[in-house]
Amino acid sequence: MEGIFLEPKELRQLIRDGSFNKNTSGACDDFVQANLAIVPKEYAFDFFLYTYRNPKPCPVIDILEAGEVESRLAKGSDVRTDIPLYHVFKDGGLVEKKSSITDIWQDDFVTFLIGCSFTFESQLVKNGIRLRHIDCNKNVAMYKTNIETTPAGPFKGPLVVSMRPIKNKDLDLAKAITEKFPNMHGGPVHAGDPLLIGIENIEHPDYGEFVEIKEDETPVFWACGVTPQAAAIEAKLPIMITHAPGHMFVTDWTNEAYLKNGM
Repeated sequence: MEGIFLEPKELRQLIRDGSFNKNTSGACDDFVQANLAIVPKEYAFDFFLYTYRNPKPCPVIDILEAGEVESRLAKGSDVRTDIPLYHVFKDGGLVEKKSSITDIWQDDFVTFLIGCSFTFESQLVKNGIRLRHIDCNKNVAMYKTNIETTPAGPFKGPLVVSMRPIKNKDLDLAKAITEKFPNMHGGPVHAGDPLLIGIENIEHPDYGEFVEIKEDETPVFWACGVTPQAAAIEAKLPIMITHAPGHMFVTDWTNEAYLKNGM
């Protein structure tokens, strides 16, 4: 059902009708995927300022005005239904996980789509760099770090990173490939000892699923679009909605078009 044989519009329809309800890593892997953050208009400027000050984990690729539901990057899309799983935060706590948010939608909601590292994964694979979480059909492992983001208004919190074991011989290539995607988190923020960025137990990620790190591999960490979820907890907004980690919004924008034309 997933993968290159599906067009993004087809995948979004499967998500919308409940037929596809898992993480989107490896799905429509030739197309740009995005993280989601929805806030009331009252907090939209502060959140935009937070993303501006923290472009590595929060590279904005689209903003929908208050009440809008269709992204310019995906014709016919609906941000209320086209993500497999949403997280609903109220007063800093995760209160609900939903496959659709149409019943709690507000006309003052402003939607931010944020670049996702799933976009550069296909380029890693095409260049011969295997990704174990995809091979094992798992969600990528994600961790809170001891690196603080730059605050804006009520938004603050730790940088969240995604981890992929990379063969030692491929480290330079992986860095070079991902640096071509600055609006999809770009190159790694760290490679090697996880303790240096505050990760005490690599086998127990804060989000996603751990995969084995072999002797000839190095754990490599990229900034992650789950960072706004940590900020949502700190901000204690009356309501904020995000994607569930690994469950992305799939656009109609191809990776090749991104590489050629950028934003």
